[in-house]
Amino acid sequence: MNRQERMHLLSERTALQRMIEATPPEELIDLRSLNTRLEIVNLQLAAAPEDTRQPARAKLTFRGRPVVGSFGIFAEFGMEATKAFTDAVAAVAASLSAPLQAMGPIPNRAQNQLLITSTATGSFGFELEEHGAEQMTLEDDSVLGIAIEQTRQLLEGSVGSDDELADAASEIDPRAVGAIRAFLEKLATSEAVCAVETNEGRFAFSDVGQVRTSASRLAVENLVEEEIAVTGEFQGALPKRRTFEFVRTDDGEVLVGKIAPGIRNPEQINDHLHQRIEIQLVRTKVGSGRPRYLLKNLPEWPENEQATAG
Repeated sequence: MNRQERMHLLSERTALQRMIEATPPEELIDLRSLNTRLEIVNLQLAAAPEDTRQPARAKLTFRGRPVVGSFGIFAEFGMEATKAFTDAVAAVAASLSAPLQAMGPIPNRAQNQLLITSTATGSFGFELEEHGAEQMTLEDDSVLGIAIEQTRQLLEGSVGSDDELADAASEIDPRAVGAIRAFLEKLATSEAVCAVETNEGRFAFSDVGQVRTSASRLAVENLVEEEIAVTGEFQGALPKRRTFEFVRTDDGEVLVGKIAPGIRNPEQINDHLHQRIEIQLVRTKVGSGRPRYLLKNLPEWPENEQATAG
């Protein structure tokens, strides 16, 4: 049963339940008919569980000068700020599969679309939902779900310590970081703040000053990312936690880093431990914090070498 079919049955079940509640007890024939149909719908739902995953969702709300309480938002700001946010998420999503070029269109933009499905109250904003999830099975990864969560984590990290910001930024392409900074600059120039709520958590800026500080901390002068080549040996990897240890040959330093989401088979690393190899890492450093390392691609393993025991 796909998502659309399941949603239809769920809607019918809700309607039947309301009709049963509204039917007087003396109307036995109508009640019997409605209850029979409700039993059939429940059996269909139980017999055919949903085989597509739920779409990734986010709630984006705003406060500040362009927002009129929970009543409304100035259209120009709402359109431009929401576009800046969805552009940032699309850039993060595209970078999960391949590094982004410094210029030019963001790859896979059409596949990484977010729908506005409703307005969000509390202050004022929008509920956003991944487009096309109904065509994906439960086993399919939600690239947009990962991108939305990484975007929220970077916004949260931008108000934390240098180490917290480096942790959040280490998995995000520099161009995608720039897109998130552009979103913050739009908020700051409009004297607005935002809150972002995902399935994993919620983050909200306290005031416009905090937004301005966060934007400046995401500048390339403060958040330095560079690609480096390192020669050494893998000591091990934890595929589920997506982390690795690598001993650098020239000084013996153990580098501990993350494995990028785009690497589908990180368990391969453990088949090639203690082999001398050159790998490409992204090193991220914020202010005085310690550097973080990200392995974006697996190396070309030497065919004539075999992994040796630890």
